[in-house]
Amino acid sequence: SGLLSRLQTSAPTVRTLSSSKSFSQNIPSCLWKLGRLNHVAIAVPDLEKAQSLYKDVLGAQVSETVALPEHGVYTVFVELGNTKLELLHPLGEKSPIASFLQKNKTGGMHHICIEVDDIKAAMTELKKKNIRILSEEPKIGAHGKPVIFLHPKDCHGVLVELEQA
Repeated sequence: SGLLSRLQTSAPTVRTLSSSKSFSQNIPSCLWKLGRLNHVAIAVPDLEKAQSLYKDVLGAQVSETVALPEHGVYTVFVELGNTKLELLHPLGEKSPIASFLQKNKTGGMHHICIEVDDIKAAMTELKKKNIRILSEEPKIGAHGKPVIFLHPKDCHGVLVELEQA
């Protein structure tokens, strides 16, 4: 009748979802599946300073800088245990990151990237659901895989990138 019995009797009751319908039963079946979070992209005004923060201050593994002219960006990936951060810096004045940084001088979160198992099926189904895709066809992204971007106004203010897994 010591501390252990008091803890056992005063422990809060934990509710589980098993008493009601399974969460997955409410999700309509798709021809494609949404996968894991691949990365969170951060626009940075000074790529070298940002690389140094993650590498030298925080001790993360940081990739070399890669130019992606088709997307108008320089990219650097910061490896984390379960995902990555993508540091983005403008490549040229017409870069979408240049216009983002004009509005957000100190930088900030630019987009999230989620993997899908079938990007073409995802495009077809999302168009049917009136989700705007910012390109007619997928482009090859930083990982060498097809990617598309979904309009942020259709995704609650978040620019969403889908990447073929």
